[in-house]
Amino acid sequence: MQTMSINMGGRLMDLSQPCVMGILNATPDSFYDGSRQQTEADIARRAVEIVEQGGDIIDVGACSTRPGAQMADEAEEMERLKNALTVIRRELPDALLSVDTFRPDVARMAVEEYGVAMVNDVSEGHCGGVVGGAHQTTETTACPPMFQMVARLRVPYILMSVVGTMEQMLLSFAREVQMLRALGQKDIILDPGFGFGKTLDDNYAVMRQLDRLLTLGLPLLVGVSRKSMIWKLTGSTPAEALNGTTVLHTLALQKGASLLRVHDVREAVETIRIWTMTRS
Repeated sequence: MQTMSINMGGRLMDLSQPCVMGILNATPDSFYDGSRQQTEADIARRAVEIVEQGGDIIDVGACSTRPGAQMADEAEEMERLKNALTVIRRELPDALLSVDTFRPDVARMAVEEYGVAMVNDVSEGHCGGVVGGAHQTTETTACPPMFQMVARLRVPYILMSVVGTMEQMLLSFAREVQMLRALGQKDIILDPGFGFGKTLDDNYAVMRQLDRLLTLGLPLLVGVSRKSMIWKLTGSTPAEALNGTTVLHTLALQKGASLLRVHDVREAVETIRIWTMTRS
């Protein structure tokens, strides 16, 4: 495990010990129905649950990017987020929050108005990302607006890949990190983007080679929680995919993951604790 840290709202987070990011979806249509939180009571309960179960960061999203989803427009995403973030800040004023969005102005609102400390972007900055509900893989040399926004906001940025192979990923990440560094972006976390722009076989090939991303010298986030790469392989459902999730979390930790983005916080915390003991 590489020793590295990120600045989360003025607090230095040491990622040499893996951390857990708990998912809070303020949406009606996320792929795992157990993660959908829409009422104020549901949002408050979920936020408190993440912290009480040992989560380090709450990742708040308000626009589902699952395949086939009807994507919320920017105004709707922003309104959902405002409602959710107001509740979370009331319940947990000191919690470390991340916003899950691919829209620069939504990221700005969350950071400037609610003190969100990290931007989690599933679009690879639109370098090859989620546009109009479809996963695009077209490369561009233009500097994406999201890159410019996070550099201006001075918050850690999760750069998620939407390409299919490790070779493509290494090339695009190297180019995009260079763009971000040129803008003055300091804290960058790489996410291989399991389930985005990848077939079932692609997902497992990337997992087998995950440690190759460590050559870029940046922390790795892995988000495999209850995803189709598990339940399609096992012939089950998202609701039945916790065991497979834990297996993949263990493999990801062995290959250098610093952050696990999860639905099941307690189980992920326990996985990290047990894995850590095997390395003592």
